[in-house]
Amino acid sequence: MTAKPRINPDGPAANTVAALLQSAARALQGHSDSPRLDAEVLLGELLGLSRAGLIARGNEPCTRISERRYARLVEQRRQGTPVAYLTGSREFWSLNLRVTPAVLVPRPETELLVELALQRLPPDRPASVLDLGTGSGAIALAIAAERPGVKVTAVDISATALEVAMHNGRELKLSHIDWRLGDWFKPVPGARFDVVVANPPYVATADPALEKLKAEPCIALCGGPSGLEALATIAAGAPAHLQDGGWLMLEHGSDQAPGVARLLERHGFACISTHPDLSGHPRVTLGTIHLPTQETS
Repeated sequence: MTAKPRINPDGPAANTVAALLQSAARALQGHSDSPRLDAEVLLGELLGLSRAGLIARGNEPCTRISERRYARLVEQRRQGTPVAYLTGSREFWSLNLRVTPAVLVPRPETELLVELALQRLPPDRPASVLDLGTGSGAIALAIAAERPGVKVTAVDISATALEVAMHNGRELKLSHIDWRLGDWFKPVPGARFDVVVANPPYVATADPALEKLKAEPCIALCGGPSGLEALATIAAGAPAHLQDGGWLMLEHGSDQAPGVARLLERHGFACISTHPDLSGHPRVTLGTIHLPTQETS
């Protein structure tokens, strides 16, 4: 039975949908970059309503049970738990992905990596892609969804993360992905690819930004003392795993583009360029490799 709204003499009933949203948004001020949106997503997930549905039913009361559950979700968000972990899902490239604390929450800026990869994967010919540090599988799944004829291999060192990625693949019915467990290139000995993409850990160990990200797996965030360590490992290993004319594409921090470009240059890459995300921050640096020709006797 629907609870009767409690009367607030200074405003609307205290336990209506609209009042709960208003209260939650205030509580999340200073704890979120988008307090109102977070409040709506959490309540919408709890009540099974879209954002439009929340508005349409704003004057309706919530049950005491829903109020208590919502209060717990809001408090967890205040403590730094990402919304995606509280709802169990996140949209990426229009794909609904399962997300758990075992994986990094997919970010909108990472869609740039997918976009750049697709530009170098014509839909009318076969090709192969390696996604390093796949996490939830977001990048691999987005590419597989757009290029059904491309062979996609996805690697992660975390078995629990790979389980999440494989679950997402099954749910999305994207079965043409080869999921492999291991450290960077070790699970693909001798294999070469047309494109290698990676969103590796690139936050420096002492970066204060890690405090706000403490709910997410450090293994997917912490890139070492400089933040460039994982990027350097991938740049060094990529030439042995790329086809002639193949591309390496690396997501990185907004202040790391010059350092990543130098890494690619050091390891023989050409046509090196950096591309900004939608916020204008340098986000992805890429380059191509040309293999030495084999002389025949």
